[in-house]
Amino acid sequence: MSPVLAGALQLLALIVALGLSYRPLGDHMARVYSSEKHLRVEKWIYKGIGANPSAEMRWPAYLRGVLAFSAVSVLFLYLLQRVQGSLPGSLGFVSIDPDQAFNTAASFVANTNWQSYYGEQAMGHVVQTSGLAVQNFVSAAVGMAVAVALVRGFARSRTGELGNFWSDLVRGTVRILLPISVVGALVLVACGAIQNFAGIHEVGQFTGGPQQWNGGAVASQEVIKELGTNGGGYFNANSSHPFENPNGLSNLFEIYLILVIPFALTRTFGRMVGSLKQGYAILGTMAAIWLGFTALMMWTEFAHNGPAFDLAGGAMEGKETRFGIAGSSIFAVATTLTSTGAVNSFHSSYTGFGGGIAMLGMQLGEIAPGGVGSGLYGMLIMAIIAVFIAGLMVGRTPEYLGKKIGTREIKFAACYILITPALVLCFTAASFVLDTPSHSMTNSGAHGFSEILYAYTSGANNNGSAFAGLNADTQWFNSTIGIAMLLGRFLPMVFVLALAGSLAEQKPVPETAGTLRTEKPLFTGLLVGTILIITGLTYFPALALGPLAEGLAA
Repeated sequence: MSPVLAGALQLLALIVALGLSYRPLGDHMARVYSSEKHLRVEKWIYKGIGANPSAEMRWPAYLRGVLAFSAVSVLFLYLLQRVQGSLPGSLGFVSIDPDQAFNTAASFVANTNWQSYYGEQAMGHVVQTSGLAVQNFVSAAVGMAVAVALVRGFARSRTGELGNFWSDLVRGTVRILLPISVVGALVLVACGAIQNFAGIHEVGQFTGGPQQWNGGAVASQEVIKELGTNGGGYFNANSSHPFENPNGLSNLFEIYLILVIPFALTRTFGRMVGSLKQGYAILGTMAAIWLGFTALMMWTEFAHNGPAFDLAGGAMEGKETRFGIAGSSIFAVATTLTSTGAVNSFHSSYTGFGGGIAMLGMQLGEIAPGGVGSGLYGMLIMAIIAVFIAGLMVGRTPEYLGKKIGTREIKFAACYILITPALVLCFTAASFVLDTPSHSMTNSGAHGFSEILYAYTSGANNNGSAFAGLNADTQWFNSTIGIAMLLGRFLPMVFVLALAGSLAEQKPVPETAGTLRTEKPLFTGLLVGTILIITGLTYFPALALGPLAEGLAA
């Protein structure tokens, strides 16, 4: 069987698995966030944190809950790293330096999981399980809660109430993420991923001395790393490490975990707003972009361009032979089009155009299908922009899902889409203006520029993957990427929740003959075009200096 055919069959199997999960999981999540009943374990949690799960919140109160919980999480994770050397189960590792502890705390709380450290050489069992793994769950649940709040803004009328943040947070964790993670961890263990609390042990003799490996609760952390679109690996090699991702089957399963909730949330959206067709329109937009990027990535990486590529059958540098070009390409697109950031190959070793595709996937705004929760609310923001553009073309006040998109709403949407590019481009420019940051590049020219552009694109978009050629463990990059991750995560949420509150206060607008049919394929095409045009106008000059220049010079 040819590698290209094998890749096509892998992609087909993935699509079938996602299709089978779409309806039951999407309907289940809609019931979870619409139910008025609380499980017993949930009541214990509410009592422990002193929250009233039945109290409705307006958007400022909902936002305060998001920010307060996240601030406490950053502080807790920072302190846990700073005292690691005194904790049991630390495997003899010392406490983490202040700048790196801040970067890691910001990273995992912001659902970015950018790692400027070697996991197996820095973090003990307590930090990994009580700190990082816990944030993998709750940071994903925060994103889902914000998305549901925006959906309620469309679904409700004449009220500013968006639900209860604490209830949404707990339900997302207890009823959705935990059950799937338990089953998924068993699947990964069956595939060969490790799950233990073993210490450091030596394995054989190699050049330069013995190889030291440490165990850990890898399978349980791996599953939520992918399911919650987190991406932080137990080991530095991330999902290319055989303890995290042993074989082709586990690789395909991990890609499925990355995509299943973001895609299924479109059905949850359709169910909650009372129109499944609206959910299908958003799904079609996400799927079209994802399939297009996957096809482009496989084409660029399979293309034979030189004797080395001819011998290997494609661009095999930096890729695991047990996954091949197809398995690596599908994984790379899935992880950069979502806010996952996990890698089973090194994106720095991809072709110039391949690296550009991965970078552009993040620059779209992590919306196809995007991160858990963040993908849905990001796509709905773009839908509002598309509706507004359509309204300008026909001279009609734009409407979406029965709500008028006025000056206030479009300002919130515009602020949302401007934040991330501003962070990416300003920090990238500063890194080249200043003398010290550029010393962290291991490559010069266009590829060196891509290393820094990719780093801030990944941080500000809450992705977390890296080009693997940049030494980011410096005070400059730890601090600035940490700031970019926090601002890139929580500033957009301010405008999402403000928009949700504004929409919820409106009364429904009756549909007329002039109403734009946003459930039709025509609107899906308009939405895809809007996304590509906005991203292209924003990032094309920077991309031309990096991956495009490198690809054209190859």
